[in-house]
Amino acid sequence: MENLALIESFSEFKDDKLIDRVTLMAILEEVFRTALKRKFGDDDNFDIIINPDKGDLEIWRNRVVVADGEVEEPNQEISLTDARKIEPDFEVGEDVSEEVKLIDLGRRAILALRQNLISKIHEHDNTNIYKQFKDLIGEIYTAEVHHIRHRAVILLDDEGNEIILPKDRQIPSDFFRKGDNVRGIIETVDLKGNKPSIIMSRTSPVFLEKLFEQEIPEVFDGLITIKNVVRIPGEKAKVAVDSYDDRIDPVGACVGMKGSRIHGIVRELGNENIDVINYTNNLQLYITRALSPARVTSIKIDEENKRAEAVLKPEEVSKAIGRGGHNIRLAGQLTGYEIDVYREGAEEDVELTEFSDEIEDWIIEELKRVGLDTAKSVLELEVEDLVKRTDLEQETIEEVRRILKEEFEE
Repeated sequence: MENLALIESFSEFKDDKLIDRVTLMAILEEVFRTALKRKFGDDDNFDIIINPDKGDLEIWRNRVVVADGEVEEPNQEISLTDARKIEPDFEVGEDVSEEVKLIDLGRRAILALRQNLISKIHEHDNTNIYKQFKDLIGEIYTAEVHHIRHRAVILLDDEGNEIILPKDRQIPSDFFRKGDNVRGIIETVDLKGNKPSIIMSRTSPVFLEKLFEQEIPEVFDGLITIKNVVRIPGEKAKVAVDSYDDRIDPVGACVGMKGSRIHGIVRELGNENIDVINYTNNLQLYITRALSPARVTSIKIDEENKRAEAVLKPEEVSKAIGRGGHNIRLAGQLTGYEIDVYREGAEEDVELTEFSDEIEDWIIEELKRVGLDTAKSVLELEVEDLVKRTDLEQETIEEVRRILKEEFEE
């Protein structure tokens, strides 16, 4: 009866976890052998016969018959008298197989055995989940919002697997409710203890690249190649595309008529502004395109130091820099060059670095981060605009402007 009850629980595990028969048999045998070792000190002389489908379980202990009084290893040997209690015609030297009932192992051992079984099956299940998601790293995955925490959203897929979407992997405008379907890429999969930790990301450039593959057939088919993707999640992205077929316009194919093809991607990313540009090996042209929508007058490249100086008409400078310096920063990341922007006819302008005796380096670096490299570029903007674009306090900006006016405008 005990055997049947225990086996019934095995069947439940098998059905719940979808474990194949061979694996289940191996787990069951391992668990029973562990219990036998604890009880008898060794399990080499035991045969375990399991049929998890029917609920059959038999454990047989094999021992050698020895003369009465000569038993040295009780687990390996049995006295002639005891052997003849099993079958009266046994003789010394013969092998005896005797069935071991589960109840003979003791109630505590049976409870431990069941607990060990649960642990082994969960371990097997977790290993399978780990392997499954390890193969999905970098792929788009969809799961449902199960629980919203302060630092992460907990998602569940159709099979009940838990996926974590941390706050820093969410687009700033993301807002989720319980039951919402969320798309992202599987970014990392780790085993923490025996439990897999699956991290999803919506901020990775790979997510944008995979959305292009999913939404634009020519990218999926390999007719258009994505050369590089850079993003400021939720704000702006730049994607460099190329095609080996001269008949295909890669930018036109990706954007579609009136933006029809890219619209779904923009919406998925919280209205992230996406610039799609034609990739080229001509570095000057590539940097010019990367600074779009600004129109560049000329570019001077320093390949050794990976720097580029772009000269633009005054009305184009703000476009090149972009809101919060996003455009120039992404253009630099896309091309691998640090880009400095200069106004046409601004030869009398002075670099901010020349004021390093009076303005602290970290302030100059913050202004340069948003594309403000010269005295004029700072003075041409109002204090309110500078506060919005930079992480500087209003008092700091006012002091910088005062220094520049005194030194530069005299």
